[in-house]
Amino acid sequence: MRSCPSLAYVIDPRFPGGTSTAVAAELRALAGLARLQVHAVESRMFSGRSVAPALADALAELRLELEWDSETISADLVILCNPVFLKFQSGLGKRIIARQLIVVTSENFLLPGGSEAFDVGRCLDQIEGASLVMRGSLAPVSPYNRSTVRGWLERSGRRAGWSVLDRDWCNICDFPRHPPTDMPTDRRGRLSRPGPEKFPALHDMDLCFPKHADANVILGGDAFMHPELRRPHWTIYPFRGIEVTQLFKMIDFMVYFTASTWRESFGMVLAEAIAAGKVVISDPQTAETFGGAVVAAQPADVDGLIARFIADPSLYRQQVERGQAGLSGYSAASFREGLADLLCVSVGVAA
Repeated sequence: MRSCPSLAYVIDPRFPGGTSTAVAAELRALAGLARLQVHAVESRMFSGRSVAPALADALAELRLELEWDSETISADLVILCNPVFLKFQSGLGKRIIARQLIVVTSENFLLPGGSEAFDVGRCLDQIEGASLVMRGSLAPVSPYNRSTVRGWLERSGRRAGWSVLDRDWCNICDFPRHPPTDMPTDRRGRLSRPGPEKFPALHDMDLCFPKHADANVILGGDAFMHPELRRPHWTIYPFRGIEVTQLFKMIDFMVYFTASTWRESFGMVLAEAIAAGKVVISDPQTAETFGGAVVAAQPADVDGLIARFIADPSLYRQQVERGQAGLSGYSAASFREGLADLLCVSVGVAA
């Protein structure tokens, strides 16, 4: 009988946002499928040893030890999450030995203007230099993310040494589903961590969250708490200032745009809002990830779209139901099935 395959995650566990949350969900989905290891890299991107809460909860629940000081990481399949954490250093500091290494490209490799989002070559060089593997693969997390990965590989001439997985890395969006309201009103909101790249220009924020709206709730709006930027018609909470579920009780529309020089690689917060029963509006590139589940628009279009959904509550309901149906492809079962296939290949079993 073939033994249970081994699977090792490599991550800087101090990532404050989607990376740690995604890994926490993946670990829960994989329990029992493989012998799991989780190895911490103490990169220069963060300080201290405070593990992101979502990841810490998952490790405690699964009784997995976070291994900080491993010099060698050895498994059938090794998954390195979000290589951007290596951008401030020159070496990984660990040795990876595996049949297959997968690098999950949680950050886009290129910005909308075509320039590098970070020093991708520097990060991949560190991983290659530390690895002895039979196969190295990059795993894009969305169609847009895939286009930036392939674009970078073509431009850099780095096609040798790295393959790109044929299907996108399945983010797990198994959030509780809530039905849409029967009577939507002009209550708008958004949430994100407070980085400047996460927010559009102030002019576009004003278009998205105007004075005539019934409510404008900004979670993660730390920058807008400055007196010169504060808008009296906005209700602003700092990042993690309230629970996300509390925000969703205060809004009917999730309006989400970022800086024009930056794009989400996936957009987990959009999936959360869809599951919460909200109509979600975002830019076309971000909306592409979710197909028709997210309404593609520009900031100037938001008023008209919201007015249309309010005037026709059945249209609002149809949009939410379409969105929630689309989330079925991002289930824990789908992720587990995909990893089972990869593990079979990694240990030499016909898939």
